[in-house]
Amino acid sequence: MLDKLRKQVTVEIEQLNHLLQIHQPLLDKCKNTKPDPIELSALAAMLHAFYTGIENILKRVVVELDGDSPKGEFWHRKLLDKIAQPSPIRSAVISAHLKDVLRKYLYFRHVFRQAYTFELRWEKMSELVLECENTLRELEVELKAFIESNKPKKWKGRNDGIFESERCRKGNDSIFCDSILKLEPFPLAS
Repeated sequence: MLDKLRKQVTVEIEQLNHLLQIHQPLLDKCKNTKPDPIELSALAAMLHAFYTGIENILKRVVVELDGDSPKGEFWHRKLLDKIAQPSPIRSAVISAHLKDVLRKYLYFRHVFRQAYTFELRWEKMSELVLECENTLRELEVELKAFIESNKPKKWKGRNDGIFESERCRKGNDSIFCDSILKLEPFPLAS
């Protein structure tokens, strides 16, 4: 189960890196020059895809580890809140700081879905555009730290291979375990 999650997260990180790579010439240009309306539209679409990819990662983690994801009208906001809080079976996946940063991308995506592209303003988008690379690096670091800090540890005094992060029950002559976090650190794209 968790090997599948690790692979899914790795694929999403690779996709996000690819998204930024193909937009790199435009991102570099925007560091010095205000984008024209066509470039602004392209950047807005990139930000939309960027946050959607991040949200895909967060949904996968919550579904795989917590068993379900938030529902209802405000599930996107609830997902961010949930992922930044520990649950009974895992630590917080991201920091409160990263949650606040990602919330800005979420809000922008909402605006993007509701507005005409000619209504977009560089002054409102520039911070998100210029910081998306740093945001992705921060997400990668925090995901790696989450995986490392939630690696299974053997119970003290036991030598039977049962991990603290497993819920186990005895059957006739076996022990059945539902592994919660049996992950190796996933290789994050560079």
